Amino acid sequence: MINHFLHRLNRVDRTTKYGEINQLPSIKEWWSDLFDLYSRTLQNVVERLYCNLLRLKDVMDSGRKVGLLKWKAPNEYRSFTYRQSGFGLKSTNGRTVLRLSKIGKIPVRLHRELPADAAIKQVTVKKEPTGEWFAVLGLETENDAPPKPKNPEKCIGIDVGILKNAHDSDGIAVDGPDLSDERERLEREQRKLSRK
Repeated sequence: MINHFLHRLNRVDRTTKYGEINQLPSIKEWWSDLFDLYSRTLQNVVERLYCNLLRLKDVMDSGRKVGLLKWKAPNEYRSFTYRQSGFGLKSTNGRTVLRLSKIGKIPVRLHRELPADAAIKQVTVKKEPTGEWFAVLGLETENDAPPKPKNPEKCIGIDVGILKNAHDSDGIAVDGPDLSDERERLEREQRKLSRK
């Protein structure tokens, strides 16, 4: 799908993001496989393409050389997003199920409890190189931002760095953890993962 719009972008003069999104219903008429996909997810594919173009333009405007967007093989497109609708999270019989339109119900394991006042605004389903699938939930809560401190002179700023793990506003630097003992084990596990 993304390759189709990339081809149109390179061949058709003056395409716009919303113009391409408006083409989706007519494309669905001859590309029958698209009926199996949720329409908002298809729109997100076009939005991602134009977002990538905008990033390339920003890099080019800063004086760096940029190439062209390349075609993606089907196994390289590893995520899709549901925004605003087409999804739901439900807990039945002690098991949490994520419902995705045009896909179905998928049992999920939550890594943390969701706040009671949270509304799910977006779901991104993503496949890791290990083959595992994850759903990333975008939440909106009613909580206001924390109030500004009454005594800002008593606040401490912390900056995470590369050479030192952290620096604070008092000038104290904390070194990073020494993982040299674990290096051999990590290299061995990485080789195992690469062979998979």
